[in-house]
Amino acid sequence: MSDLPDLHSATIDAIVDHVGRSTLPFQRAHREEQHATAFWFNELVETTAEDEVIRQYLVTASEPARVELAEFTVRPDLCTPAMSAEKLMMIDFAEGWTHLGDLGVAVMPTTGLHAHGARKGWSWTTDEITEGIAATEEDIAGLGEHPIAAYVLGHIIEDGAREQAVVVGQVTRTSGDSIRWNGDLPPGCVGAPVFISTRLSGDSFKLVCLGVTLPAEGHHAIASFDRIRAALNSLPSDTPPAFGETADHPRQVEPKRRWWQQRG
Repeated sequence: MSDLPDLHSATIDAIVDHVGRSTLPFQRAHREEQHATAFWFNELVETTAEDEVIRQYLVTASEPARVELAEFTVRPDLCTPAMSAEKLMMIDFAEGWTHLGDLGVAVMPTTGLHAHGARKGWSWTTDEITEGIAATEEDIAGLGEHPIAAYVLGHIIEDGAREQAVVVGQVTRTSGDSIRWNGDLPPGCVGAPVFISTRLSGDSFKLVCLGVTLPAEGHHAIASFDRIRAALNSLPSDTPPAFGETADHPRQVEPKRRWWQQRG
């Protein structure tokens, strides 16, 4: 048990280092309500020995995505050169999201966000949750009723600002295969990604993104990534092209990454 504090600290470091720029806080525009977090996700479409073709989305919980006028808070390290304004206003916000059945999850293709940046003379410099870190069926099956340490990377509300924070808690999987966050979740963290770490050989571990936090009274449910991936695969064939397949965006090469970190 003596190595648990080191694993705890190393997991937080891995989250911040590898996916710290994957999250975007948003809220209903001009109102202090419907605060939530979205994050960037790369759905793997095709892979070769050299690269991967991905379809890129913002992902969040369905409920806060239903507002018509919203604003993202864009911190300087998410774009280059930095935006002149901190807020990015989004009209017809609700129409931009696709809701994934009854999962409580909504996704938005990021092609419009990339196009907006290009028109304004800047580009996004985000991290993304990738195929290598998004939970598989095997990862979910490894969870049980015994609580394990988990981490939400969300944007809390602090003195009117949307500060990013790693919120530490626990998750369990019930007999009905639902995953639950045990404990309170600060306002603003609905829609945020949830992480655990799984041990590998020696002193290494793998970082796993379980899924998306959903709004709830009391215990918050988590929509798991195995179900999100299945829902994305079932979307109609007229969904937006894979990022990198249009004239505006040259083919994106994504090297295969291993989401693990050595302790110590």
